Amino acid sequence: MAADEKTEKATPKRRRDERKKGNIFQSHDLTSVLSLLLIFNALRLLAPYIYKYIQQAVQLFFSLAATMYPVTDGNIGDILVKAILLFMMAALPLLLVSMAGAVIFTAFQTKMLFSADALKFKGSRINPLKGFKRLFSLRSTIELLKAIAKISVLGVVIYLNIKNRIYEYPRLMDGSVVGALSFAGDSLVSLVNTVGIMFLVMGVFDYLYQWWDYEKNLRMSKQEIKEEYKQSEGDPQVKGKIKEKQRQMASMRMMQKVPEADVIIRNPTHYAIAIKYDSEKNRAPVVLAKGADRVALRIVEIGEEHGIYITEDKPLARGLFEAVDVDMEIPAQFYQAVAAILAVVYNMRKKKHASK
Repeated sequence: MAADEKTEKATPKRRRDERKKGNIFQSHDLTSVLSLLLIFNALRLLAPYIYKYIQQAVQLFFSLAATMYPVTDGNIGDILVKAILLFMMAALPLLLVSMAGAVIFTAFQTKMLFSADALKFKGSRINPLKGFKRLFSLRSTIELLKAIAKISVLGVVIYLNIKNRIYEYPRLMDGSVVGALSFAGDSLVSLVNTVGIMFLVMGVFDYLYQWWDYEKNLRMSKQEIKEEYKQSEGDPQVKGKIKEKQRQMASMRMMQKVPEADVIIRNPTHYAIAIKYDSEKNRAPVVLAKGADRVALRIVEIGEEHGIYITEDKPLARGLFEAVDVDMEIPAQFYQAVAAILAVVYNMRKKKHASK
């Protein structure tokens, strides 16, 4: 069905949920190539430093072989400690560079994501049927083509590199060991850089492919977006019922204040506004209740039941209804009109008290 087709872009919530699960896109090829280039170029720069400690190790242990006899439990510990220290001094800088590079290149793509969900056991990962399906998927085909391209590029570059330098190899016999090692190191780093640059271009394309595949798998159907909206924002029908209930409760509270009013101004059936003025609490008359149509009729009914003075003034009723909210003081432009009505109410109350 059209509603079930995943044609819509993933929502921000879907992206956050997938990220929490550890489902992100990254190009392992790009990370591997950058790490490889970093390691071999760091090796080239650190070669004199590493060579120095290797030389110290060779000299030390050849000298110990001539002087330390016999090797016992008492002196083997010192030899082992010296060997470990020399190894650490020689290898640790390169190990730190390679580790930092892998972390940085991975963090650049994943934005330092760590998800425990990715470490959980999932039966689908060892399901033979799903594994067989993945074997003949588009992703597997792409990975196969990438592997063939890598092998082809690597083979061509190695062949051309050896072909261009093969005449130099016999001359190494006339040179020193250090010169031979330097030549071999330069040749190896040159080869790695050439291959690395080509693999880097392939890695960029792989990154773009991983992004496209990730976005494709993250797409949502229109029905999924609707369901997500209901979950995050609430079912519109439920929200409508809640708002209706809130309006009813607010209306009930408003109606309970009508008996406290001094006067009700009506229009005559469309609008009704109940007003009270307490000079000790308020600077101006306050609207206790207001309503239109049925609510207006109910306000008038309550007013009649409690003997509230009711007067008809169409412009004033409409103006107050549109300009003033419940429990608010009336604006200054209505002072004179409302004051005139309140004066009538107060005079009626005085006459009523005087007659008693």
